Amino acid sequence: MGRIPKSYLINRVITLLLTVWIAATLIWIIPRLSPVDPAEIMLGRMAAGAGSVANAEEILAGLQERFGLNDPLWLQYLKYIKNVFVFDFGLSTASFPTPVSALIANALPWTLGLMLLSVVITFIIGNALGALMVWERSPGLLKVAIPAAMVLTSIPPILSGLLLMWIFAAQLRWFPLTGSYGLTVEPGWSWEFMLSVVQHGTLPALSIVVVTFGFWALGMRGLMITVQGEDYVQLAKAKGLRPRYILYRYMIRNAILPQITAFALKIGLLVAGQILVERIFAYNGMGKLIYDAILDQDFPVIQGSSYIIILMTAFSVFLVDLIYPFVDPRIRHEATA
Repeated sequence: MGRIPKSYLINRVITLLLTVWIAATLIWIIPRLSPVDPAEIMLGRMAAGAGSVANAEEILAGLQERFGLNDPLWLQYLKYIKNVFVFDFGLSTASFPTPVSALIANALPWTLGLMLLSVVITFIIGNALGALMVWERSPGLLKVAIPAAMVLTSIPPILSGLLLMWIFAAQLRWFPLTGSYGLTVEPGWSWEFMLSVVQHGTLPALSIVVVTFGFWALGMRGLMITVQGEDYVQLAKAKGLRPRYILYRYMIRNAILPQITAFALKIGLLVAGQILVERIFAYNGMGKLIYDAILDQDFPVIQGSSYIIILMTAFSVFLVDLIYPFVDPRIRHEATA
């Protein structure tokens, strides 16, 4: 397999940086197409809280100056690009003067934990079930039960979350109703806190797993049907190799590659899908942060959060591209460099 060629790595790093730069540019352009002025939103929020604002014109001018809205567009863009690559997204207009980076830093670990838990479980379960649907030695009952369970994939995550919340939190009281951890638990590296986090994160994770595992199962089923007819699989059967060994070594291992690519590409979509789930469970992640920012028209938070999600997706694709040869030794970086 060898080492990753330097030229290949440089090309992929340039592609990664170019992708992030284009995405950051679009994130900067799109909000500026809106006629809404963030400074006016802040002034209106101040007026709503105090009833009236004295010297409104001076305050508005000061806010516009503070957020750099009076600078030429080219200068605003250069400042934005410079700051965004060091994760400086400015100040939140809804939680002024809290830095956007601080809000993201508080929310991101919760989303990463919930996303990794739900995605890994869904990926493993979905692909395993998809493979078993095609394997001729799978029990007949299993082949019937799996497609029946896929009916749940037509349910939006928010509805599955509400259903699970009603059954397991409101009725059975097995899990907490809302929140990221217990109000009486002190955050820290203690078993009590970690147990509370797991308890509060179970229902949000399940609400995502229940409605997304069918995507992986159906994709894996189609790939397994294709692989099943390949000559090397038939040769393995003719050699008398064990069926389970053929299933893993020859079928799953060759069918899993496109699924790994989809795994990386779906990270951004999964975060987007978690927005309403985190909101209904009052889970303090990126989804809730983006949802609240949209309601408050907090453009700096929306921009910063979108950038982080895009960065996560681009970096995931970058890593998957590098580890492909470790999954399938037939692939060589030299062949694509």
